[in-house]
Amino acid sequence: MVVEVSKEAAQELEESAAWYEKEDPGLGARLVDAFAHAVRLLEEPNPPLTPVGGKAGSRGAKRLLLHRFPFSLVTLSRGSTTIVIAFAHHSRKPGYWTDRV
Repeated sequence: MVVEVSKEAAQELEESAAWYEKEDPGLGARLVDAFAHAVRLLEEPNPPLTPVGGKAGSRGAKRLLLHRFPFSLVTLSRGSTTIVIAFAHHSRKPGYWTDRV
């Protein structure tokens, strides 16, 4: 499977990594590593995705929980491509990304 990361999701990752790095040096790099691992999982057959509720879910949005951090990669599948449309924190601004679906 081909994985593309949207400009918005990449920016969200960058901002979150910078915040974590400021709080605890090295933690931002670990967040980026966890994101990269999640992308590799998306490239494999049958990644561990869970459905998203509501209108976004009915349009095919799914999420992959990030290991060790309170974030999910929100994805859409388009043919043989998986697009990461958001790097969403579990408790900040829930559903802010739904207009990207």
